[in-house]
Order: sequence, then structure tokens, then C-alpha cells
Amino acid sequence: MAFFDVDETLIPAKSMVAFWRWWAAREPGLLPSIDALLARDREGSRRAEVNREYYRAFAGIPVTEFLAAGRRWYAEYRTGPDAFVTAALASLHEHRAAGHAVVLVSGSHRACLEQLAGELGAERLLCTEQDVGPDGRLTGGVVRPMIGEAKVAAVRAFLARSGIPARECFAYGDHSSDLPLLTGVGRAGVVGEDPVLLEHAERLGWRRLSARTGPWLPGGG
Repeated sequence: MAFFDVDETLIPAKSMVAFWRWWAAREPGLLPSIDALLARDREGSRRAEVNREYYRAFAGIPVTEFLAAGRRWYAEYRTGPDAFVTAALASLHEHRAAGHAVVLVSGSHRACLEQLAGELGAERLLCTEQDVGPDGRLTGGVVRPMIGEAKVAAVRAFLARSGIPARECFAYGDHSSDLPLLTGVGRAGVVGEDPVLLEHAERLGWRRLSARTGPWLPGGG
């Protein structure tokens, strides 16, 4: 089984931000500017708090409309000349060709990721799940955030249900926050130049992948 982070690992974009900007440009006034929220994140505000503010901005939107917007965003995004991290995408195709199940693990939400997961042939998508009220509208809350240690906990729970030893699995990530996931499996791959991950890659013999971008690569690369 191969676990892949998504943002800046399989795609160079931060999908939550790209989706917000895409939707805000098409429906002016629906969403506030995301720049203030991003500035808070850069200034060191707690990521969990910034994450909660992101989801509160969508409160009241019908979940069907939200998911449909995500499908439209991805349909446009995937056609870009630099929409994917080509080495990571090729590695994912290699795992699938070898018969390994692929699981995407991301702090982003289902609207951004569902179409991507389907196109990549992922067996499961472990992501932030939003709360939906009895009226079918987003409440602005989340049922399951997938940031920080929650990623690792979700992967461990998934492996426990699957009966697959972690030592027989692979994982790929781009940021030091992915370190618990990468150290929790048998073989890991580092995408890009994060100094913390590169130090571990050098010491532990992890695979290193370029963060160069390019267009979609069909199944065989």
C-alpha cells in the first residue's frame, strides 16, 4: 500500500487555497478575501485555528453545490501545463502497476480531492470531512480534521482495519509535517527540498523525488 500526501506532493498547488480563489472569482461576494487568512498562517497563528476559519466561510452552502464546484475546479485545474508534480505522479503510477493500493492523505477537503482521487485510481481518500446539517447545507464545522497528528492516526487506523503491516507500506510527502507519516512505514519518499525531510532521507536511505511540475501523465507515465 502506498500513501501519498497531495498538496505540493502530487500537485504543486495548495488545493484549498486554489479552490477558494477559483470560486471567489466566479461568484464575487460569496467568500471573503483569503489573503488575510493566509497572512495569519504565515505570521504563525495556530494552523488548526486558521483551518477552522476556512471552513466557517462556507457555512450555509448546500453540500451538493460545494461538491459540484469542486468538480468544476478540478476539471479546469488538471488541464494546466504545470498542474502535477511529475515524479510523484509517475511514482504513483508505478505503485499501481505493481499492484499496490494507493491511498491519498490530505488536510484538504473532499470537494477538492474526490475527482483527483478517482482519476488517480486511489483506493481510499483520507481527508478533512465537513459537517453537513439536516438541511443538506454545510454547517461550517468539520467532522474530522486531517491536519497534524490526525493524518498519522487515520493511516494507522486504516492499516489496522486492512490488516496490512506498516513496514510493508510506502509513503510520500513534501513537508516536515509529513515526517510522522514517513517514519511510520517501511519505505518513504521525499518530494522537493524540505531540509528536515532531506536530512532523514540521507540518513535513512529514503527515495528522493524532484518537485518539477508538468501536465497530467496517463497511467504508464
